[in-house]
Amino acid sequence: MFNLLKSRLKNTLITLLLVTLFLGINTAGWTPSSSAGLPAGNAITDGKALLRYALPIDNQPVRELQASLEDISNQLRANRRWGAVSKDVGKASRILNNPSQVLASVPDERKPKAEALISELKSGVNELQELAQAKDKEKVKEKRADLLNLVGELEELMVEGFPFEVPEQYSNLPQLKGRATVEVKTNKGTVTLVVDGYSAPVTAGNFVDLVQRGFYNGLEFTRSEESYVLQTGDPPGKEVGFIDPKTGKYRAIPLEYLVEGDKEPTYGITLEEAGRYTDLPVLPFSAYGTVAMARPESDPNGGSSQFFFFLYEPELTPAGRNLLDGRYSIFGYVIEGQEVLRELKAGDKIESAKVVKGLENLVEPQQA
Repeated sequence: MFNLLKSRLKNTLITLLLVTLFLGINTAGWTPSSSAGLPAGNAITDGKALLRYALPIDNQPVRELQASLEDISNQLRANRRWGAVSKDVGKASRILNNPSQVLASVPDERKPKAEALISELKSGVNELQELAQAKDKEKVKEKRADLLNLVGELEELMVEGFPFEVPEQYSNLPQLKGRATVEVKTNKGTVTLVVDGYSAPVTAGNFVDLVQRGFYNGLEFTRSEESYVLQTGDPPGKEVGFIDPKTGKYRAIPLEYLVEGDKEPTYGITLEEAGRYTDLPVLPFSAYGTVAMARPESDPNGGSSQFFFFLYEPELTPAGRNLLDGRYSIFGYVIEGQEVLRELKAGDKIESAKVVKGLENLVEPQQA
């Protein structure tokens, strides 16, 4: 079992050190904040939003459309700033009224579906403006969420193929060339997560492969630290990971993360070891229900089947300042069932895990 250190954190500096420790990081190589220049943080704390922004597309109008709708949530939290909400809605409306630039990134065969989505978005944005004028906070929140789901669908239509080649040395491992949705049924309820192969194809592929094998069915959650982490994936017996029946060996998964601005993931070395202290991964530890691969303390390439849900608490583990980004492989986010995560404890069980969407994106390893 990959042990975690249980601690009560009392201030920011202690938080940084002890969060690192409880996830099993060797602090002998930790760089003090005075010289590390840690990043200022990532304000996006919604897993669905992070997944939308992580899509490998390059279309400024659709990103502006998404950002304007995302921003509404910030304005609603700031004492219901309805003027700012209306401004965001107005910007979204203007983009949708000139859809040619958005459609320019959509392949021809997908344009009819994209046009239908834009039409639905136009209608929804008009409705959202009326709700904002009526200052109906709850209905504005609901409509905004519906519209962002449509924006996500529109953005997914822009993705053409897989954006990079995974290094040949990992061809013996399953890879996810796209995304998959997995439902994890527990004794406390169901958790749904989206697994992102665009940012972590090897880690995501390993997970989806194990789900397909039924590996996680019946496994217990072995570690639960309030406001920190919920971990599972340790099989019964002496083994701490998956033993591939074809080879009889432990299947080891490399550390894998995609940094903002990079064209392909980095493997086998932490951001700190690479000297990239101020860089942020495309998938950061900044959302409740972040899903990441656990690993031995001393081996960045020693992960296998154990993974954890990060129970993000902004005061204890602030985004961009938690020393976890670039140390562990994030491969997805919980999109439904966050309330179930809050109820799960060590000893609770995964009753079943099932891929409900995107299985066609799983590429099986090449045979030797």
